[in-house]
This record gives sequence, structure tokens and C-alpha cells, in this order.
Amino acid sequence: MGITIQLLGELTVYRDGDRVSLPRSKRTRALLAFLALAARPHRRDRLCEIFWELPDDPRASLRWSLSKIRPIVNTPDINRLIADRERVSLDTDDILIDIRSIACQLETPDLSVDDLKAINSELKEPFLEGIDLPDQELFQQWLLAEREEVGRLRGKILSRLSSHPEISPPEQLRWARYWESLEPYNSLAATQLLTKLERMGLTQELARIRSQLAERFRKAGIAWSPCAPAEEESGLPPVNEQLLERKLLTSQKIEFCTAADGARIAYATIGKGAPIVKAANWLSHLEYDWDSPIWSPLFRELSLDHRFIRYDERGNGLSDWDVDNITFESFVTDLETVVDACGVDKFTLLGISQGAAVSIEYAVRYPEKVKQLILFGGYAAGWRIGATESVVKEREAVMTLTKVGWGQDNPAYRQIFSSTFMPSANANELAWFNEFQRLTTSPENAVRFLSVFGSIDVRDQLRRVTVPTLVIHSLGDQRISVKSACDIASSIPNASFVGLESDGHLLLGRESASSVFVEEVRKFISNNK
Repeated sequence: MGITIQLLGELTVYRDGDRVSLPRSKRTRALLAFLALAARPHRRDRLCEIFWELPDDPRASLRWSLSKIRPIVNTPDINRLIADRERVSLDTDDILIDIRSIACQLETPDLSVDDLKAINSELKEPFLEGIDLPDQELFQQWLLAEREEVGRLRGKILSRLSSHPEISPPEQLRWARYWESLEPYNSLAATQLLTKLERMGLTQELARIRSQLAERFRKAGIAWSPCAPAEEESGLPPVNEQLLERKLLTSQKIEFCTAADGARIAYATIGKGAPIVKAANWLSHLEYDWDSPIWSPLFRELSLDHRFIRYDERGNGLSDWDVDNITFESFVTDLETVVDACGVDKFTLLGISQGAAVSIEYAVRYPEKVKQLILFGGYAAGWRIGATESVVKEREAVMTLTKVGWGQDNPAYRQIFSSTFMPSANANELAWFNEFQRLTTSPENAVRFLSVFGSIDVRDQLRRVTVPTLVIHSLGDQRISVKSACDIASSIPNASFVGLESDGHLLLGRESASSVFVEEVRKFISNNK
């Protein structure tokens, strides 16, 4: 049976051409639309936050809504709604979704004028008309972002119509006016409108509009020159970072594999080329990482010309949280499980923070699989190893604070971590990281992770590493001292060391050190092919 979901206009579902009756509950219809467009797993507790931030029983409400959605999307031979005790997802591989089809259609470079006009008419329909949930802030934020995305798609259409060679100059000007009206703060739309006015010889209007646009951009704090070339003429359209990250998020494929003890591990693959496997480190989420001021620039760069594989640690992200075993050995065997599930035989292994120790252990066990080893912000021995009594007491006090404060809205406790992970972060970046901590794991698991990290010790394995190794570390790292990295580099035979001018244990994408990191990684991989 073929299923079609229309998100433009009123939410509508068709099965084999026949319209399906939808539940009267607006939240249930909103949940269906959210799952359909996201098309990736979501934790049940996160869905409860998004749709039922009320004093009733949100989990019961979620179960009820899923029971109403199930007969809409499932058929006798296919179960598309996948729900276990922790996660919910909708498999949309064989579901036709209007907005997704339009986005794919726009990838075609030579659409006709009639095709472009038809798509523009479709996009005029309000996205999810009538399914606002004013009392659910998180859902409204998502809905607003998706509606803005529809507007950007329309902008792409109007941009192409305003310069289409089969359209007369007066009609091109008309479409340029529509584009500038739709996106009043889009510098390309503004420049395109001025270009068309100039070509039509409308000098008086050109002078008036140029002055209005210059004042508008000046007040908005947007750098723009009325003499800048239009996108169509420069041939160098700027990279829209937000759209690129969104495309990457929707392009990655999330799957699950099962470790020997039954824990389900979520892993994601994206891109093509020589494989890079990133060993998991604490605080990751396969979905939310793409919005990160820390990880997204790195992940984006690595996925451009590699098959980039990463996974969420057990007890963290989309992997199972309710697990009996969180140990260093389980970290290593989870990496083994993911590598086996992906079927990669020879790959670059990237280890960050405690993931560096996991990577070292794996490279010693499986030198035939690891082509090269890259370690960033790593350490070979945890905080318990050789620590004084005062250090142990300090760390244990932090663990107690973590258990008490991790799940609270007040980020004071989590700030203990974010200020040492990223000392130079601004207020927005710290706020993001504080919230990210809450989304990635539970207070109990956070304490378990901290305890395990303290007992890590792979010092005796360093001299047994036989693969080419690059050690990178921030020179001002306030969480893991640069001495730890130097010890690793000096103990691994023929390892190289690169120090970065940063004080962050985690690099912010806006830092120049982040670009240096990517350059050094690319150079190292290229030199060790």
C-alpha cells in the first residue's frame, strides 16, 4: 500500500489514493507530522517534553497518541512506526512526503519555468495549517523553524525565476520583487532586485530602492553593499551553514546494533570515501550534535570526503540508557560491535577525550583494522591513577553535585563542567552546552561515567601501538593537561604531536584552532594513505 503525507496546508494522509481519517487530537496529529518529517529515532522522554509539558502523565499520553498513529501508517505487511521502551521513530523510506519531494525536486538544475511556478504555488500553502501548540514551546520552535525552511525553499524558487533565461526581463523583475519581499534581509535578493531595476533602466526607482535597502541592512547590522554582484553573476553563492547542517542531519543514516550484553548502540553513517570511525566519548547525541557549536563544524568537514561513522556511548544519546554495565571494557567492545555492524575493514580511528583511551586499546587489539590513529584531548590514565587524597575528595564531591543537580533546570551544577570544557565560550554557547548535557544522559549515568573515567589506565598499551598516530591537544586545556598528551605522544612509537592555541578541552567551531585541527587531520590522513 502506498502512503502519502501532505504537510503543506492541512495535514492530510492518503493510503492508495484514499484519504485517511486522522485523530481529532491536535497533539497526536502534530506528533505524526513531527515523526514523519524528522524520520529518525527520538527518545520517549524527549517527545514527552516536546508535546506534553503538562502536569498530567505525559508517558501515558504519548502511548495513547502512538496507538492512534499506528493504524494510520502501518499496514498488514509493514510496521513503519517503530517504538520500544526508550525510542520512537517512523520509517518513511516508502512514504511520499510533499515537502521532502519538493526539496528533492529543487536539486534538479534545469527545471522548466512551468515546473518552478507550480512548485511556488504549492509552497504558498501554510505549513501544517492549524496545528500550532501555543503552550508547547519546544514544538513551536520546531514548527517555526520548519515554516522558515519552507520560506527558504520558496526563496530558491523565486531566485531561479528572477534569472531564468526563458523569462522576459520585465517578468524577471517581477519575480525579483517577490523574492525581495519574501526575504527582506537576504542580501542576494536585494542585489538581484537592484540588478534587474538597473537593466530595465528604471533609474529613479533604482535610486529610491537602493537607499531603502541600504538603510534596512544598516539598521539590522547586516553588512551589505548595493554594488555587490548578484549570486547569479558572481557564480559563487555563499555557503549557508544552517542549511548545510540541516541537510547533513537529514542525510545521515541512524541504525542500531546490539552489544554482547544486549545493550543497543545507536550509530550513524554519512558521506562517501575512505572511512573514519569516531570512538564514542561522553556527551554525544547523533541528532543534536549537528546543532553543536563544538562538533558540527568538525563533523561537516570530515563527512565531505569520507564515510564518517560515529555512535553514541551506552547510557548516552540515542543508545540504551538503562544498562547494567558501564565500564571501560564495555566502551571498547561497543566500538568493536559498531565496526563489525558497519563492515569496515581498514579505517582511520578518531578518539576524543576518554575516547582516545578506547581508541588506543582498540588499535592494540586490532592493528590490522586501524589504518591510522588520531587522538585529541586524550589521556592514558584517569583522575584516580596516582591521585592525592585531596584530588580524590574533590572529584567525588563533583560527582555528588552531579547526581543532585544534573536534571534540574538551574544549570549551576552543569556549569562546573561546561566552564572547564570550554572556558572561552560565550553565554549562548555555554547555555547550549548546559542544555545539551541534560539531553544526552541521566544524572545517574553522568555519575557512573565520571567514576569509570577516573579508573582508565592504558599506559602500558601505548608502546604496543603500531599504527601511524597523530596526537593533538589544546595547549591551554583546563580539563586535561597538555602533559597528558605529551606523555601519550612520547610513549607511542613514532607518534606526531600538534599543539593548538586554545584553552578548550572541546574546540568551538568559531575558533581558529578548529580550522587548524581539521587541516592537521587532513594532512595526516593524506600523508599516511
